Amino acid sequence: MTGHLHVLTTVDSAGTAATLAQSILVARLAACVQVVGPMRSMYWWQGKIDDAQEWLLIIKTPEPDYPALEAHISANHPYDTPEITATAIVAGSAKYLRWLDTPDQV
Repeated sequence: MTGHLHVLTTVDSAGTAATLAQSILVARLAACVQVVGPMRSMYWWQGKIDDAQEWLLIIKTPEPDYPALEAHISANHPYDTPEITATAIVAGSAKYLRWLDTPDQV
């Protein structure tokens, strides 16, 4: 079994979140993308604190797919410097983790 990741990114609208999630799934770079939002984000940007509404994408993917996923997000994301972070899934049910590897075969 390969490793698995939760990959996070945020976008500025529900429509952008849906479009990006769909493109990730169509490209088969993840088994699942959850969209959470809206949420309030406060952050430093260009020398000042911004306060914005964003939508969070939680992307579940096998670790070997991460480089292609990161490239896809970068190429299709509206932000100049998008959040693209990954956290290892250190444990999970064997059945679920197998599904992450082969979602169209379950």
